[in-house]
Amino acid sequence: MAGRRLLILGGTTEAAALARALAEAGGWDVTTSLAGRTRAPAALPGAARTGGFGGVDGLAAYLQAERIDRVIDATHPFAATMSANAVAACAQLGLPLLRIERPAWVAVAGDRWIDVADAAEAADWLASALPAGAAVLLTLGRQEVAPFQRCAGLRFVLRSIEPPAPQDLPADCLLLSERGPFTLDGERTLIARHGIRAVVAKNAGGDATAAKLTAAREAAIPVVMIRRPALPAASAVTDIAGALDWLAGA
Repeated sequence: MAGRRLLILGGTTEAAALARALAEAGGWDVTTSLAGRTRAPAALPGAARTGGFGGVDGLAAYLQAERIDRVIDATHPFAATMSANAVAACAQLGLPLLRIERPAWVAVAGDRWIDVADAAEAADWLASALPAGAAVLLTLGRQEVAPFQRCAGLRFVLRSIEPPAPQDLPADCLLLSERGPFTLDGERTLIARHGIRAVVAKNAGGDATAAKLTAAREAAIPVVMIRRPALPAASAVTDIAGALDWLAGA
């Protein structure tokens, strides 16, 4: 296995943890690819590249040029295009591909979840269900904010690592530039301080941002939950331990 080349499609805590584990264990020449949406990503061991590949053909060309032996897709559960491109490019080249699929959050007793397909449907629900002046916590990141401009009269608190484009912001929007993990006490305080009446979230899963769900349950406020996109079939594990086992069998 020594010297074999691995590409990690990254941008998640799992991708970073895997890169660190492999740097410690040795045996793989690791490159982590990041989409480039965060201007100051955390430093990672091994090589790194930033930016897109140019679709399926661009990714396939990169894999060939860099003599990649295996690919691990550890992208965000909502990075559907990248995951689909990885499946297609690896199939085209006959390269082994593994996806790390973080388990989705599941509603528990006391949760008031509103299941929606996307940010546009979330905005429609807020506009129809909340009274004028109600405050909403948006935890979607910076790229899916524009649909909430249609929610005239609502107040928004947008939490995002990077600020969105100014033209995408709702009329009444407070920006919080913060990076998880977030504590339960912190989420309780945020909801109380801003009088939050609803939370909008993607079903990303994981522990880093799950505290907002508990805080919303305790406050008896709804969570408008955007369901995950469908992804093409691929071999998958739920954590880095499974990924390390897969690599050990190479």
